Amino acid sequence: MDDQTRIEIEAAAFRRLQKHLMEDRTDAQNIDMMNLAGFCRNCLARWYQEAANERGIPMTKDEGREAFYGMTMAEWKANYQTEASAAAKEAFKDSHG
Repeated sequence: MDDQTRIEIEAAAFRRLQKHLMEDRTDAQNIDMMNLAGFCRNCLARWYQEAANERGIPMTKDEGREAFYGMTMAEWKANYQTEASAAAKEAFKDSHG
C-alpha cells in the first residue's frame, strides 16, 4: 500500500469514528469513555488541534473542539452531556487524579 492510500484509509477511519461518537453514540459520556478507554471526544479534539498546529495551522483548543464536535462545547453540553454519576467521578479520580 502506498503512503497516500494509507493516509486516505486512516482519514476515513477517523471520520467514521468521529461520526460514530457524534451521531450514533451521543449517549456515551466523555467521563465514561475516559474511565474505560483512557481517551474521549475532548482528547480526539485536542489531537486534531495539535496536528493542525504541528502543520503551521493556528487552531485554538475551542476551535479544535468545534471542528471535532461539529458544534461549540456549550451546544454539545446543552444537547448531550449529563451529570456524571458519583461512581464515574470516583473512578475518574482514582485513575486520573
